Amino acid sequence: MSGETQNFWDFESWGFFTILAVLLISLLVANILKKRIGFLRRSLIPTSVLGGILLLIPSMIYEHVSGTSLFDTQFFAGNGSADLEVLTYHALALGFIAITFKPSKKGLGKERAAEIFNTGITTVSSYLMQGVLGLGITILAAGLISGFFPAAGTLLPFGYGQGTGQALNYGSIYENDYGFVGGKSFGLSIAALGFISASVGGVIHLNILRRKRGMTISGEDGEDRVLLSEELQAADEIPLNGSMDKLTFQVAFVFAVYLLSYLAMLLLGTLLPGMKALVYGFNFLFGVIFTTLFKAVLGLIKKAGIVKKQYVSSFLMTRLSGFFFDLMIVAGVAAIRINVLKNYWAIILILGAAGAVSTYFYNRFVAAKLFPAYREEQFMVMYGMLTGTASTGIILLREIDPEFSTPASENLVYQNFPAIVFGFPMMFIAAFAPKQPLYALLILAGAFVVMNLILFRSAFRRRKKEKAEE
Repeated sequence: MSGETQNFWDFESWGFFTILAVLLISLLVANILKKRIGFLRRSLIPTSVLGGILLLIPSMIYEHVSGTSLFDTQFFAGNGSADLEVLTYHALALGFIAITFKPSKKGLGKERAAEIFNTGITTVSSYLMQGVLGLGITILAAGLISGFFPAAGTLLPFGYGQGTGQALNYGSIYENDYGFVGGKSFGLSIAALGFISASVGGVIHLNILRRKRGMTISGEDGEDRVLLSEELQAADEIPLNGSMDKLTFQVAFVFAVYLLSYLAMLLLGTLLPGMKALVYGFNFLFGVIFTTLFKAVLGLIKKAGIVKKQYVSSFLMTRLSGFFFDLMIVAGVAAIRINVLKNYWAIILILGAAGAVSTYFYNRFVAAKLFPAYREEQFMVMYGMLTGTASTGIILLREIDPEFSTPASENLVYQNFPAIVFGFPMMFIAAFAPKQPLYALLILAGAFVVMNLILFRSAFRRRKKEKAEE
């Protein structure tokens, strides 16, 4: 209230800080456990997921005993659950902004451009496949279970394909706009199962490869690769310790872009009040668009000679994106409310199993057909990303390609543009699904067929040519 004196000993002054501190401490504890406990290290489960689970377990016990969420106690200013959701929501966009700021490589040839395009189409096709399976399962469940939300399965591609932030975004839309009780926790639970699927499926596949190739899992020895000096700082970058710290520049750029994104969403939300929830669900996409524009402006300023040095650091932006994604995941897992999902666990587990198995075999098939020169590397990075996040994909890839000598890691980075272009309409289908779930299912199935026709276009052309020559 205006004019009120703020006492720094009040819980309200410390609530957000205590939430942030507890999240970061849980990451430290999880990291220690992964380093010290062999089966955790070999499991490849991301430290951020383990950290979230370490918070979820006591929260679940406390809520079962007291009937109140641990994060909504006075120690967290009575609003910790909302703070966890806010952190998850914003960290998604901030992570995308930081990773988009990284300088792009130039000079990709025609063959590499085709591989990157195919990777983007594979991403969208996997989203659609997960959407068809998920929506089909929950439409069937709604016919058997009275009052069940039939469009809940649409959260499968957001939880598996896009991770914690988007699962929360759409779960929140379904909960607030369509009355899906527990929608946010449903989406976050699907995302958590995605990380487990990535870890379990990834380890199983790595062990198969180890027996076939006699390889070892690089993470077992706990050693980290030493970074080279040129990876830390390019020759034309500003110094680390100038009049303003180099990290401060990176953080300022990220938050400046996010402010521009917010202003754009504020304007669109005002002009289109009926689509406000959908507009704000695209916070990460607005971030990517404005980052691209911001980078272009910085490039023009440097080209004009107004500045001589490169202000954006690829190394620091990578570290920032990692920080935001770690924060997003640990907060998202900790925010799950187990009690509101007591009637949904069977469906959640069925969705999780369907998502893991279908994503595994579909991406195995695509990698074998379209990326024969590095099929295992392409499969590992795509399976990890499409059940967890890009970071999970990189973790799995690093076990069989520690130096990133194959193009698989590059494919993962540059596929974002075709994936966004072709995947953008799916966001609107997801928003439409609660109104007409059966029609949404048919549209997703049709789109999946179209994406595969595009993906395997070369094979179709080759077969057509062979028939013509007969």
